[in-house]
Amino acid sequence: MNRALAERTERKVRRPDPVAGISLATRERTWTYDPSMVMDHEVRDKQGNIIARAGQRVNPLELLVVRQAMVFIDGDDPAQMNWALKRYTAFNAKLIMVKGAPLDSMTRHQRRFYFDQGGTLVERFGIKAVPAVVEQHGMVMRVREIPVPLQRGS
Repeated sequence: MNRALAERTERKVRRPDPVAGISLATRERTWTYDPSMVMDHEVRDKQGNIIARAGQRVNPLELLVVRQAMVFIDGDDPAQMNWALKRYTAFNAKLIMVKGAPLDSMTRHQRRFYFDQGGTLVERFGIKAVPAVVEQHGMVMRVREIPVPLQRGS
């Protein structure tokens, strides 16, 4: 039983469950995501100074810059993989799979890949199709679903 559990676990790590409900982008779609939140309680620093008051609207992009794009792809689609690898470097983007085998891709391409397990990120940003790119645009995040004009399977 332990061996079967270890094998099942390894399979899930090597190939996580695909994110449900994500399709291939067939038309460009663009929108913005505002990460602002209304604080439900007062937030203080270590010295007790108030950072944010209850009820205050806070946008984390006022304090930080998101330097890397988040590029969501189907790792089993060679056209999307080729598109992402040619267009984005490890310095300007994080490649996030919604389907595929990230560990195998890391070995093959000598590049770090991430996986949106459970679809947490695509749900937050409202992504329905891939490839999709999320980048900071001022005080909001710009989300784009982009059809890949490459020959399928190449």
